[in-house]
Amino acid sequence: MMAPLDLLAPDAVAELSRVLTAVVGLFVASLAYRGYRRNDAPRMRWLAVGIGALTAGVYAAVAAADWAGAGVGIVLLVRGLATVAGLCAVLYALLVE
Repeated sequence: MMAPLDLLAPDAVAELSRVLTAVVGLFVASLAYRGYRRNDAPRMRWLAVGIGALTAGVYAAVAAADWAGAGVGIVLLVRGLATVAGLCAVLYALLVE
């Protein structure tokens, strides 16, 4: 059983923060996707993809790389690539006609 003070350990706080960011990001992405479905607006679809990639996508990519036993450099590379992919999707959502 985990002691209450273990929840305040830096690693536990960091993990909780990452999970909360992913959950809130998925919620925002789902709202953008609902906007896409309601209005048939491709911009909203790309916005949903971008927000999802920036939040839950980064979390999932880092968790998978960490689970696979990748080194710190590879984990940072995976995180950076997922972030760039999400930002590119958001940029496309803003620029597409």
